[in-house]
Amino acid sequence: MNVSMWMRAVRVIPRVSREEWAALDLISRWLIATRSAVLVMTLTSAALAGLLALREHRFHFGLWSVLTLGLLLAHATNNLVNDITDHLRGVDRDNYFRAQYGPQPLEHGLMTKLEALGYAAVTGALALAAGLVLVAVRGQPVLVLLAVGSFFVLFYTWPLKWLGLGEVAVFLVWGPLMVGGGYFAITGEISGGVLVASVPPALLATAVLLGKHIDKLDADAAKGIRTMPVLLGERRARYATIGAMAIAYAVVAGLVADGYFSLFLLLVAGAVPCLVDAVRVFLHPRPAALPPQYPRDVWPLWYAAFAFRHTRRFSGLFLFGLALDAIARWTGLG
Repeated sequence: MNVSMWMRAVRVIPRVSREEWAALDLISRWLIATRSAVLVMTLTSAALAGLLALREHRFHFGLWSVLTLGLLLAHATNNLVNDITDHLRGVDRDNYFRAQYGPQPLEHGLMTKLEALGYAAVTGALALAAGLVLVAVRGQPVLVLLAVGSFFVLFYTWPLKWLGLGEVAVFLVWGPLMVGGGYFAITGEISGGVLVASVPPALLATAVLLGKHIDKLDADAAKGIRTMPVLLGERRARYATIGAMAIAYAVVAGLVADGYFSLFLLLVAGAVPCLVDAVRVFLHPRPAALPPQYPRDVWPLWYAAFAFRHTRRFSGLFLFGLALDAIARWTGLG
């Protein structure tokens, strides 16, 4: 058991040699193989669904726990399926971008195909089991949500990403599906306000993906992968990402002005310095080589790293503000 590696793997995507991999415990290998550092975006959406239910006095800890576990395992399954699919299609060969910023277990020879399929099958089965528990409680609507979620897990990498629909899929999954669907799984109700409140995390998850796809635009274009940045072009994609991040603030401000959220949600303004840093980066073309003072273990990620840093800061403040909002409502102060 290597707790220090567990903690490292949920903060960054650690690069490990074959020798280091062989010495790792099963949990460390799973955390690295699933790229668990990015699961924080899923945790944010699940926490948002729970807090929105809490503020309406409809929270159920058991259902929320099953929902959160299922969503995290589904995201982990998707990451495993992505690597398996790209390996089998030959996308990650020849030092392709994905194989540079973190270990691609199959491409780097850390796992056999059978082992990777086993990881994906077990993780996916556990995610499915959590979903079926919610189906048993909430019935057919959750079964539909489970089917839609399973479609995105299995077919995001191919064909959706290849057709420029990967970014659309991420927006739908991390917003309406996870937050709106999660709220329904907890409360048994559909809420238009919740769907609107799901837009900021959806936009910011999409911004991170756009950043990553801009970082590897040339590599994707060479492989025939038509991500949205490939279709838009590098400059327009950079501006679209800036727009997505800015709109997240506008939506929060609008919900506060409308009275749906209290002033506590304006705490997201504390993420503006990170936004400014990200915008400064996105306004200019990507450096051709590792910039001085830039972390070597992050490169060649560039736009994605700044978008992710902003997303983490915004999300933390968003959830904190919503928690205060819920407490105020529960105590009669809101």
